[in-house]
Amino acid sequence: MPLDLKSTVNLPKTAFPMKANLPQNEPKVLARWEEMGIYERIQEARQGLPSYVLHDGPPYANGALHLGHALNKCLKDFIVKSKSMAGHDAPYVPGWDCHGLPIEIKVDQQLGKKKLQMKPTDVRLECRKYAEKFLDLQRSQFKRIGVFGRWDRPYSTMSPEYESVVLGTFYAFLEKGFVYKGLRSVYWCIHDQTALAEAEVEYENHTSTTVWVKYAMADDSGALDGSLTGKKVFTIIWTTTPWTLPASMAVAFHPYEEYVALESGGEVYIVAAKLAHVVVEKCQLADAKEVARFPGRKLERVNFRHPFLDRNVLGVLADYVTMDQGTGVVHTAPSHGADDFLTGLKYNLDATTRVDAAGIMREGLAEYEGKKVFEANAPIVELLNRRGVLMHAEKLEHSYPHCWRCHNPIIFRATEQWFISMETPMPGGTLRTRALEEIKKVKWDPAWGEGRISNMLATRPDWCISRQRIWGVPIAVFLCEECGKPLLDPTVNRQVETLFARAGADAWYTAEADALVSADKKCSHCKGATFKKEMDILDVWFESGSSYLALRSAEPEYGPTSDLYLEGGDQHRGWFHSSLLCTIGVQGNAPYRHVATVGWTLDENGQAMSKSRGNDVDPVDIADRMGAEIVRLWVASVDFREDVVGSERLMKTIAENYRTIRNNLFRYALGNLYDFDPSEDALPFEKLEALDQYMLRQTAAMSADICRWYKEFAFHKIYQRVLNFCGVELSAFYFDVLKDRLYTYAPNSPGRRAGQTATWRILEALARLLAPVMSFTCEEVWDYLPSVPERPASVHVALFPTREEILGGARVPDDPKQLEDWTTLLGVREQVLKALEEARNAKQIGKAVEAQVKIAAADPTYSVLARYRDQLRYLFIVSAVTLEQKASGNGTGPVAIQVSKAEGAKCGRCWNYSIHVGEDEDYPTVCERCSAVLKEIENGNK
Repeated sequence: MPLDLKSTVNLPKTAFPMKANLPQNEPKVLARWEEMGIYERIQEARQGLPSYVLHDGPPYANGALHLGHALNKCLKDFIVKSKSMAGHDAPYVPGWDCHGLPIEIKVDQQLGKKKLQMKPTDVRLECRKYAEKFLDLQRSQFKRIGVFGRWDRPYSTMSPEYESVVLGTFYAFLEKGFVYKGLRSVYWCIHDQTALAEAEVEYENHTSTTVWVKYAMADDSGALDGSLTGKKVFTIIWTTTPWTLPASMAVAFHPYEEYVALESGGEVYIVAAKLAHVVVEKCQLADAKEVARFPGRKLERVNFRHPFLDRNVLGVLADYVTMDQGTGVVHTAPSHGADDFLTGLKYNLDATTRVDAAGIMREGLAEYEGKKVFEANAPIVELLNRRGVLMHAEKLEHSYPHCWRCHNPIIFRATEQWFISMETPMPGGTLRTRALEEIKKVKWDPAWGEGRISNMLATRPDWCISRQRIWGVPIAVFLCEECGKPLLDPTVNRQVETLFARAGADAWYTAEADALVSADKKCSHCKGATFKKEMDILDVWFESGSSYLALRSAEPEYGPTSDLYLEGGDQHRGWFHSSLLCTIGVQGNAPYRHVATVGWTLDENGQAMSKSRGNDVDPVDIADRMGAEIVRLWVASVDFREDVVGSERLMKTIAENYRTIRNNLFRYALGNLYDFDPSEDALPFEKLEALDQYMLRQTAAMSADICRWYKEFAFHKIYQRVLNFCGVELSAFYFDVLKDRLYTYAPNSPGRRAGQTATWRILEALARLLAPVMSFTCEEVWDYLPSVPERPASVHVALFPTREEILGGARVPDDPKQLEDWTTLLGVREQVLKALEEARNAKQIGKAVEAQVKIAAADPTYSVLARYRDQLRYLFIVSAVTLEQKASGNGTGPVAIQVSKAEGAKCGRCWNYSIHVGEDEDYPTVCERCSAVLKEIENGNK
């Protein structure tokens, strides 16, 4: 019976599917991880190793995931997994920010008027239910995209333990003298009716009515300058907030700038000299002439008349008066501006607020009484016009502060608030100076982050930490009913902390909290004996800023400093900022050694993604349609330090690249290892063929690069390198050349086992190296790898491969000469492939094996080719190669290539051409090489 030649060829065989079916198969992998307790299994395996703590910045629990969430959490997952596989104990405790305005507003909308009849604890319970709903949703979605962590015990800012730590952090500031309560002009959202911290303010474009208004001088003008004696003298202010004019208590001049008195139409107007030409144009001061000039400091304490109210307005000096626009004269309303308020303190000006929490004007003239501040602009401008004091008005589009939650324009409003002083003395300086010192010790990535947060800290005001809402951690202090001062009793404070840890912050709204102040307690300021509870809550940034302190409280083995914080660029004024201040205030150091900043997610037009714009990409939808692995690979493909682009089209491109890695690397390699048992068949490095040795050395070098890039968080470099390795170095080169040896050599031949050994080591290495990114697929590959003793149950429990593991020996030396040889060989191969393509286009040959190649080369190229003479036909995938040595320096170039039709007949088994086909009577249709293999096969592979 004739031998079936096809059955003697070692064609690839594997159950590893070509089609991944990720949406169907990933949930099965998730279920397996859940069953085996993958996170706990990894942590158990890493016990006793050096620790690496990435502290999770808490996302807000008020909606489903968006692409920014996926980018953030996948990056953290890459880092934690890669640190773990690099030999670290790398715990990951995810967290959630559960308090704050967005949740309370949503609950308000759901409750409607019913809220007014509810107890605070009942309202808080509804807020808790809302937050829990989205915490559970986000947790399931983060797990769906393959993120590992302690999901069963995350930290939550609404847990009793966490609330207790937040309160303890506040008490630490209070007891060290940082905290005070006072009247200040603070950012105020009239929509949400609460104070805002700087971190809660965003700047957006806004159109304002801007006005130039004259204030008549009330004092003797001659006393200012003799040339003004007997003249009607005014100054002209410029403002973009006409609604603040009823609160105008002063006009500010720069002490060191020159001011001019311009006479026009029988009146004299005092404005800054640098802006006089602008004022003349805007206010149409015909034939204006300068009649006097003097420095701004001469105008201090000069009285002017309010433009429509019956009172004087004081001339004051202020360095913040600028000369870039307006008149160089700033109307000052202490109740409606931070700088204005400080000026008011200096000059003892009235800072009474006549705008209520909802932004309604109170105690004013009929024209604007009862109107919201922005609605009051038009009637006030009309009032100015009727009074004859409006010099000019126009619309101005400019950057204006908005609430970061509701995106409505905000105001400054003077109210009593709680503050943390940036200037209170502490060991080593003040909170501000210590924070600036600690910043210098941190690695900022990118480096510009250091300048950004330093500039913010250097100029920021005291931290307003109080909010007039209910859903948060209360500022749990007892206030004396006589003098309003807080009861400063550490014993009581510890009791409240203990109460919060047991019953949560809800306990503040119960009688149990009232009972903590015994009847014998006295106010240290006025000796009063009756106290009431403060009902403001803490700024949510103070809460999240306490997160590392809360984690340390729950996990005593964590050190005083985490290794990494990684969040978006807006967190320099948010979480990075508040965390720094909280931990310095409590324990005197920064909470992080390294801070990495993530860019924004944009669409292909460069627009920020948002559901309202309809340009968002839902990562859970992508996971359900294409696979979570595609979302993860997209994250790996971008340089997260820049703004990153996401779209359906890009996800499809990533899916194509995924298939390249899956099939060109994983499936092809597994298919050629079906009969390979590493314990029996693996060969030592020195017994491998030169090509195999070269590829293992290339893999080891790539592994070193990948491990370095993981350390640098350069995941996009890993993605590009692996994609190129799979498509070019493996598929188009090594596996292409290796096919002949794997398919046609005898199954147990040293040449085939050498190729399998190298393939196995490359596959083992890449399955581990890619596991932090391609977590699902590498786990799938892990199950198909040839069995080895003591293989961990999951690839994620394994460690990254060492150079010795990849090369298969601890004593394999570097071989620069071999690398040099292969650089030459690959260079010649590229020229041969080009010549073969030209011959194919000329119809001279069909497939490359139909060709024979003659190469003429001078040294040193000839000597390299000669050393590898027997391997060249396989390297070029042709049927024969002949070499000819050229004299060097003959001007014909280093290599000359001739392609011709191969001599002989086509082998029926390996398809190469040989002049020896038919010489073996037992196997008349095969070449001499295959006849030897067939004999070996028929002899039982001996």
